[in-house]
Amino acid sequence: MWTRIKTYVHKENTLIGAAGILVVTMALSNILGLLRDHYLARNIATANLDIYYAAFRIPDLIFNVLIFGAISAAFIPVFSAHLAKDEKKIGFELANNLISIGAAILVVLAIILYFLMPTLMHLIVPDFTADRMTKTVELSRILLLTPIFFSVSYFLGGILNSFKRFVAYSFAPIVYNLSIIIAAIFFANRFGIVAVAWFVALGAFLHMLVQIPTAINLGWRYKLSFAWRDAGVQKVFKLMIPRAIGMGANNISLVVYTAIASALATGSIAVFNLANNIQTMPTVVFATSFSTAVFPILAQHSATENHESFSSYLTRSMRVIIYLLAPSTIIFILLRAQIIRLILGSGKFSWQDTRMAALTLGWFSIPLFAKAFYAKHDTKTPTVISVISIAVSIAIAYPLAKSMGVAGLALAFSIGSFLNAIILYLFLFRISTNLFNLEILMSALKVLVASFFMALALRFVEHHVTNIFNMARFFGVLEQVLIASTAGIIVYIILTYLFRSPELIWAIRRKVNGVHSKEKAVG
Repeated sequence: MWTRIKTYVHKENTLIGAAGILVVTMALSNILGLLRDHYLARNIATANLDIYYAAFRIPDLIFNVLIFGAISAAFIPVFSAHLAKDEKKIGFELANNLISIGAAILVVLAIILYFLMPTLMHLIVPDFTADRMTKTVELSRILLLTPIFFSVSYFLGGILNSFKRFVAYSFAPIVYNLSIIIAAIFFANRFGIVAVAWFVALGAFLHMLVQIPTAINLGWRYKLSFAWRDAGVQKVFKLMIPRAIGMGANNISLVVYTAIASALATGSIAVFNLANNIQTMPTVVFATSFSTAVFPILAQHSATENHESFSSYLTRSMRVIIYLLAPSTIIFILLRAQIIRLILGSGKFSWQDTRMAALTLGWFSIPLFAKAFYAKHDTKTPTVISVISIAVSIAIAYPLAKSMGVAGLALAFSIGSFLNAIILYLFLFRISTNLFNLEILMSALKVLVASFFMALALRFVEHHVTNIFNMARFFGVLEQVLIASTAGIIVYIILTYLFRSPELIWAIRRKVNGVHSKEKAVG
């Protein structure tokens, strides 16, 4: 038994082991997220879902600007550097300072925003009726609790990430989604979206609670501390400012999208958010899991100035992410109508809502790129690039929405995302010269060719099984999606195997940087 436990913990400390844990738990979390959206769409009319999603804009804005940017861009690199130097006590003191300061700021902000909410909401959803505006203000005030809980939770998650302990961290969003699912199934019909908002706050609390035991086991003990002038705190603040600007710009773009969508057909805000949640699933499962697993390793190699290992981990992780994302993206694009019908097309989500969501999903199209800069303690470069990309997407959002409806917002969002990824990749040459060579070019070409034939196979199977199953029923659509997707994935795997794609070999042999996964990461 003890041997099995040691093996499990050991796997959590390797890149492939950590990424494997994150892929499984994030897949589970995203499946629950899809179930959450299914029951929300089934039990709540899209007009009320507009209110629900609009109510998140201000709470999400203050959390992402003040806390999430600080953790992803600044806290983990600084905390990891302390671990690499065997300064765990100093790292925990830094964490306690930031937890105390962050929570205090958010409590004060929540009180202020509680009273300002009616005024602010008129800017976010200017075309809402008076009744819908009142309900949106009520929900947004409840949701002001979530940034406070999430601030503590994400700092704890930063500690766990730095120690490469990903299990409790990755289970946090699972309990969060379960809380909302319970509300959507058992309370939404009787008490409406107000009950769901309260369960969102409860889910945020559970998100924090589930990570505390592991953090304590690692040696963390909370101590109230407000050492503003601490060198570590000052360094985190300095690093987070550019990231906060970038996150602010990104959330402002979502505010602009929400304002534009409030003037479109009823349900446009809900459709945009639901379609966005669906299209991000493969990115979260594959790209986010790998980038989360590799980030503390990149940060430690950067801290010890091991440039060769830094480049090796970065390039190989990037190639594995692309290898995994290619087939999932094809499935989501080609089978978007069926996917929308399976996830959302029931209950109060009408056929017109389904058609609008399918069109929007079609226009929705990489976190590792930005995290490579953060590991190098460079938060300015990705911020400037992000702001430029977001400015472009905002500039084209209104004319596209005017001509295409809510699908135009999705197209504007996707254009900005692609532009951001391309520019980030080009700027990565400044910190790693091994990002573009013949080997990488051939690897990308193999993935492209395999993806093309996968798409052909998927379309062929989809067309021929349509006549076999009853497409008017849920299970008929599900069977079509499963058979067509499986056929496409089999073609993709066979071709990449025949092409001897190294990414497939790395996955089979559990290799990432040229050594067996039994090699322990630094720290």
